[in-house]
Amino acid sequence: MFCYLQPRNAQAFAVDNYQDKDSLIEALLQERDEMYLELSRLREIDNGSLERAEKKNERYEALLKEKDDKIKQLIDQLSWYRRKFWNPRSEKYIPEDPNQCKIDFDGLDVLPEEEEVIKEAEKEIITYEREKPNTKKKPVRLPLPDHLRREEEIIEPDGIDERWVKIGEEITEILEHKPGELFVRKIIRPKYVLKTDTTEEDTEESTEKIIIGALPMLPLPRSNAGPSLLAELLIGKYMHHLPFHRQLAIFKQSGVSIPASTVNGWFKGSSDLLRALYHRLRELVMETDYIQVDESTVPVIDNKKQRAAKSYLWVVRSVMDNLMFFHYDQGSRAQRVVIDLLRDYQGAVQTDGYDVYRIYEQKKGVLLLGCWAHARRKFTEALKEDKAGAEYALKQIGMIYKVEDMASDQEMDYQQRSELRKRLAYPILRAFEKWLEQYYPKALKNGRMGSAVKYTYNIFHRLSRYHLDGRYQIDNNGVENAIRPLALGRKNFLFCGNHDAAENMAMMYSLLGCCKANEVNPREWLIDVLSRIPEYNNDYSKDLAELLPHRWNTPEKLQKKTE
Repeated sequence: MFCYLQPRNAQAFAVDNYQDKDSLIEALLQERDEMYLELSRLREIDNGSLERAEKKNERYEALLKEKDDKIKQLIDQLSWYRRKFWNPRSEKYIPEDPNQCKIDFDGLDVLPEEEEVIKEAEKEIITYEREKPNTKKKPVRLPLPDHLRREEEIIEPDGIDERWVKIGEEITEILEHKPGELFVRKIIRPKYVLKTDTTEEDTEESTEKIIIGALPMLPLPRSNAGPSLLAELLIGKYMHHLPFHRQLAIFKQSGVSIPASTVNGWFKGSSDLLRALYHRLRELVMETDYIQVDESTVPVIDNKKQRAAKSYLWVVRSVMDNLMFFHYDQGSRAQRVVIDLLRDYQGAVQTDGYDVYRIYEQKKGVLLLGCWAHARRKFTEALKEDKAGAEYALKQIGMIYKVEDMASDQEMDYQQRSELRKRLAYPILRAFEKWLEQYYPKALKNGRMGSAVKYTYNIFHRLSRYHLDGRYQIDNNGVENAIRPLALGRKNFLFCGNHDAAENMAMMYSLLGCCKANEVNPREWLIDVLSRIPEYNNDYSKDLAELLPHRWNTPEKLQKKTE
């Protein structure tokens, strides 16, 4: 009788009895059937638990990976918030250990001749920094201005009689303050009539010979607010960041109560009066060939949503003329605003890395420039995530900033500054660009270091163009400084009531910002302009640019020039 053989015995049987083919086939078929039955039994016992375990394990692994990524993201955000809110808000970078300021990265793929030029440039920059004389001066108390009114207070020592002779005196000047004063400007215009021998017949004719002095042209004819009061209200809100209700509370302490609705009407009237001057300012800025552009938020009440919505103000600054204007377009930050704002502009435009400016890369006559301060800020934020890579990037950016310090210390003109940049900064820029390309795969894809490298590399062609002209700035800090009053103001007045109020605010920030940039006394300027601008608005032959801060001349100055 044939019995069941294990696979190994079946093979031996096949070898020994290869001539008995039928027996071999029968044995193999029986072995196959028994193995199938055994497999079926095991499957019944397993009941799919192995496959379910494998699928469950895959799900657990995917869930763990997702949680690890989320934890990494939250730790990164927590680190950034701690640095933002509790650490010093300075972008100056000083390494913890000066001995670690060395390049030890692979991937700085430069040619030997390029490496020699880079080393020479770095050596010259470092040598200059070490040998630069210390020009810092010790603080000295400045004398108080002579034009201030002096109130003398004489303090005699006790026990003085005729035996004592005065040999001198010690004078100490203390600066005091008295709150601002409201006063009434009372305009009296006497009426005169020509003396004649009047009769009953010519009484009617004589009444027509009454004369009176002409009333001075007032900014707001239907109000009792003078130019100085209007100027004080506008400067208080848009330069000293005092909302109108706070200023009214200060006036009330002086015994003068003014309704808030009245002040709002004064503000609207003053805005309408200055609007033509604001548009003339915009024309002058857009006629230049080098501008800086940035945007910032301002909350504006949305009546439909019944809350303050985040809106945007755009700022355009003419670098060479030191003029700027704020632009508000229904609070939008969309690309259409930039297209309309720079529609006919020809020249250099310096911005941050906001993507809406990309369309001007291909526009004829427009040269886009980048901002190194934004790139440096991103690497500063990445220090805690990737200390080695961020330190190296900050060191290279610091080197090109030192080139700018060299040019400023030596008071170079624009041509000399451009040549210095090409000789010292440009080799460092080329090496840094190659390092960015090589280092990007090593950085965390969704981390701050990866974002910093990607941001800098994508706009590196814009960042490096500043060397083309000595007039071009290395960063956009000039226009960012122009935005600072807006950032301070919105912390005080919190929001604008509607779009019209936001447009008027943009106009006031523009005009007063130009005063600050050109070191013009804003109070004197605004009082004079509010007094004279009605005449300019009624006579189109006069150029409103004469009233702008950079060209402003008071009537006294104009009279001296004509003399």
